[in-house]
Amino acid sequence: MSKLTSFLDHAHISIEEYPLRNTSPEAFDNIIQNRRSVRVYTDEKVPEEVVQKVLEWGLLAPNSSNLQCWEFYWVRNPDKKKSLIDALFNQPAARTAQEIIVAVAHPDQWKKTRVQMLEHFQKQGDVPKSALAYYQKLVPIAYSQGFLGTWGVLKKIGITAIGFFKPIPREPTSWSDMKIWAVKSTALACENIMLGFSAYGYDTCPMEGYDSDRIKKILGLPRKTQVVMAISVGKRDKKGVYGPRIRMPKEQFIKVI
Repeated sequence: MSKLTSFLDHAHISIEEYPLRNTSPEAFDNIIQNRRSVRVYTDEKVPEEVVQKVLEWGLLAPNSSNLQCWEFYWVRNPDKKKSLIDALFNQPAARTAQEIIVAVAHPDQWKKTRVQMLEHFQKQGDVPKSALAYYQKLVPIAYSQGFLGTWGVLKKIGITAIGFFKPIPREPTSWSDMKIWAVKSTALACENIMLGFSAYGYDTCPMEGYDSDRIKKILGLPRKTQVVMAISVGKRDKKGVYGPRIRMPKEQFIKVI
């Protein structure tokens, strides 16, 4: 049984319904092997002002409490860029990218960012009391939940009890909770960046499968930081996008309830 016949049987698609039914089994095997879209860029440079503007948009990504836990590394140093491309396993999108941006989540920056937010409010002087009270009431994070998680449990009970008398903003109670929060908000920031470049007419490709430890070393990052995504940027070369994606029947994945 060829891979084509096996695929159609598995997907419950008749040979008459398959759009590439005249494709030979050998050609189909080649399609399956190359089914991932591979991004290759042209030599057209991305203007520096465009990158700066889009990175500013990335900072506007929404998050749980307006306390940013991420930063972007716009890699411009030729030696660092060369090392970074190697750490990205020399993916085509990395090798031909005009710019590479690495989005990094910093769960350990939560307290520092909160202090900066309060200092900023105090300098402004005309900040609404409700906004100031919001950040003043945030309880410090319990990075360690202690023996059998006792500290985390007691803290949640305490926050819940206080919440009966006055509202307490949602805040993480453990390191794992903080990490999830930081990574999710950083992912939204990545989406802002990609939408921004698209608005300017440039293509992006979020890359995966990279050597995270090596990227941290190249960027001089602490171990606890989380590399969320490396994004390549450039003008897409149409010849560099190949491999038609095989779409499974929508009824199998789209549920209307």
